[in-house]
Amino acid sequence: MPMYQPGRGGRGEFEVGGGGQVLDLETAVKDGILGGGGVGVLAKTVDKKPSLRTMIEELDAIEVPAVFICPISLDPMQDPVTLCTGQTYERSNILKWFSLGHFTCPTTMQELWDDSITPNSTLHQLIYTWFSQKYLAMKKRSEDVQGRVLEILESLKKVKGQARVQALKELRLVVSAHDSAKKTVMSNGGVALISSLLGAFTSHAVASEAIGILVCLDINFSGKKDLAQPSKVSLLVDTLNEGSIDTKINCMKLLEMLIEGKDSDSQIVSSLSLLVGVLRLVRDKRHPNGVLAGLKMLKIIASYESLRASIVNVGSIPQLVDVLPSLNAECLELALHVLELLSALPEGALALKDCPRTIPNTVKLLMKVSESCTQSALSILWEVCKLAPEKCSTLVVEAGLAAKLLLVIQSGCNPVLKQRSAELLKLCSLNYTATIFISKCKLTKTIQ
Repeated sequence: MPMYQPGRGGRGEFEVGGGGQVLDLETAVKDGILGGGGVGVLAKTVDKKPSLRTMIEELDAIEVPAVFICPISLDPMQDPVTLCTGQTYERSNILKWFSLGHFTCPTTMQELWDDSITPNSTLHQLIYTWFSQKYLAMKKRSEDVQGRVLEILESLKKVKGQARVQALKELRLVVSAHDSAKKTVMSNGGVALISSLLGAFTSHAVASEAIGILVCLDINFSGKKDLAQPSKVSLLVDTLNEGSIDTKINCMKLLEMLIEGKDSDSQIVSSLSLLVGVLRLVRDKRHPNGVLAGLKMLKIIASYESLRASIVNVGSIPQLVDVLPSLNAECLELALHVLELLSALPEGALALKDCPRTIPNTVKLLMKVSESCTQSALSILWEVCKLAPEKCSTLVVEAGLAAKLLLVIQSGCNPVLKQRSAELLKLCSLNYTATIFISKCKLTKTIQ
């Protein structure tokens, strides 16, 4: 539905043309916008234009004058009709209102003394005029954009050095702002052309701009296969480690695009340099969007069982545990999911046990974010505590785990969570008698 924005002059005013002049119906007729020769000339012209419905649909996001909006549906009117009260509605909407047994004016709630409806041809023509002007302006802008895109693509075949960087930068800005530019790039061999600029000897500046364009496009299988060549993936990883925060995020997005699908190759994301770059993003609290992009990529890498040991070996576990308290809900889901996968590895569980912040940081998250976060946290704690039950028993009790576990057991969560909580609760009590355990954990009020 077009965005409804009331005009400054109220319901009796509207904007016509590109000059921003605000008119009312009476002035429009008086000044010749409607009536006489104006309508006749317009009628000859609009025969060649799309229907009003088509224009309204294609101009979906523009601000529509209030007087063109049907009070019932809040959509622009295509067939306005006026009641005896002077109020105007879309024909189909007011007829539906009548069919429901209402014989009042929907806006004023006055009882109708005459149930006839009168076509408002003046308003209909104004609506058509306004949308025609907007539509033609939009088409002209679109044609201008398409022409400029074709010029840039042609120049990219010839220019080098800084001229290539400038051409790519302009293309990236145009593609980011206009859907028609994206379509023009894709339908004129732009993906293959831009992909051909990426390789072992591509400069960082060219790579940053080219990647920024590619992430805006809907790349087909053939294009992805071309971009997944080792030399191009290596360039992507190098650019990730050297670029600005926007470039880093774009590199992540492009890598995600390349491994979409059931048969994606783990080699694309197997580089240790990629892991280092991802973890650097995850630790950078100044850029929440970068943290999210990094965790999404880390989850993708961890989804390959063959790569999980590498994630542990680069020291990711202490880094992930350290950032847990600062993450928002979406990022926590991702980080805990990765840690849960890594905790299933012997070296992963050992790294979690040896990290002094694992137990306190994980216990704090129980019953705080979501059921899936709680489940992941319990799985992590279980794998850690299994390695050294007696030592971990004291640590988890000091961290307040027992009280949290009772809350989980008493909640309406799934049976698997309750079972895991019960097992952990038994482990918590290993070093204590029942009385001391209850006292130590401050469980008296909870149990009562």
